[in-house]
Amino acid sequence: MPAGPSEVLIIADANSNPAFVAADLLSQAEHGADSQVMLLSDNSTIIEQTLAEIQQQVLALPRKETVEAALKSSKAILLDSIETCIDFSNAYAPEHLILAVQNFADFTQSIRNAGSVFLGNYSCESAGDYASGTNHTLPTNGFARNYSGVSLDSFIKKITFQELTPEGLQTIGPAIERMAEAEQLLGHKNAVSVRLSTLKSEEL
Repeated sequence: MPAGPSEVLIIADANSNPAFVAADLLSQAEHGADSQVMLLSDNSTIIEQTLAEIQQQVLALPRKETVEAALKSSKAILLDSIETCIDFSNAYAPEHLILAVQNFADFTQSIRNAGSVFLGNYSCESAGDYASGTNHTLPTNGFARNYSGVSLDSFIKKITFQELTPEGLQTIGPAIERMAEAEQLLGHKNAVSVRLSTLKSEEL
């Protein structure tokens, strides 16, 4: 399913708060041992301070063993710029993306793949879970490249109807024949050809 084990990816710059970042990473890690949390930054000090905060904060969590199991498959990665972090995030396509950067508005247009995005130091992922009103059933495991979160549209059944007039079939029929022949689906081609032949004979 598109919605699977929980994930968060945080992009943090020098203006982020390591205690906040650590808390957000841990909040997702406590979902389950199969959760994954990722920290990307262009600042090595922020990464070091965040990792230190994780070591302190995890001690107070009742689901400590679950968190530690999730952290084993999680990463903190130093990259050369926030733009590179965005590129990495788009390739990873996280369920939750937190932009813990000062000028987050400068980067929102570059985000291509994410389930739900949280902007700034005070937009914690927990708010999306419980109170801010955004979708909470989101694509994970890279499915954000292809899926959005569940919405009302997900519960709407859609049926398509089409009617081709004789003139319409004569217009698009040759293209259908060529495409079907290219796929070597001659039955598909014949379903058009037999109709076009009938139309042509009726014109004589």
